[in-house]
Amino acid sequence: MDCDSRSPGADFPGLDIIHEAAGWRAALPRVEWLARRAAAAALADQGEAGHLTLLLTDDARIRRLNAGFRGKEKATNVLSFPAPEGAPTLGDLAVSLGVLRREALQEGRTLAAHFAHLVVHGTLHLLGHDHLQAGEAMLMERAEARILRRLGFPNPWLARAA
Repeated sequence: MDCDSRSPGADFPGLDIIHEAAGWRAALPRVEWLARRAAAAALADQGEAGHLTLLLTDDARIRRLNAGFRGKEKATNVLSFPAPEGAPTLGDLAVSLGVLRREALQEGRTLAAHFAHLVVHGTLHLLGHDHLQAGEAMLMERAEARILRRLGFPNPWLARAA
């Protein structure tokens, strides 16, 4: 189902979604709606606005992107590509369906909850957040938990600690 105009996040026109891999709508029938809600919530939480693009892809493509841009020869869950300073967009995100499925299963999460987390996480990266240092990681995790709670999803960090 495509984004319903009466739903929260549906009025977020600043998100272009590219379906590059088959299976996304079968796995998450409301994937566009959920992506818009998650990105809009992350931006609102940070007091920001802007445009971004989300690539819904597969493991092979995200592996190539990860190798080309980060030098890591493996599939990952989400990649963030911040736009250059002064650009009219915040940047781009890419999410892999295969990694999403495996991690959700491994962590005992629903696909929707894990997908929302990855979109929030990636959007926060586009806004300049990072998790390379302990203090940065704590701030980013708190923001993610707060945003996901507002979206009706559990804190992903508590679930991992349990």
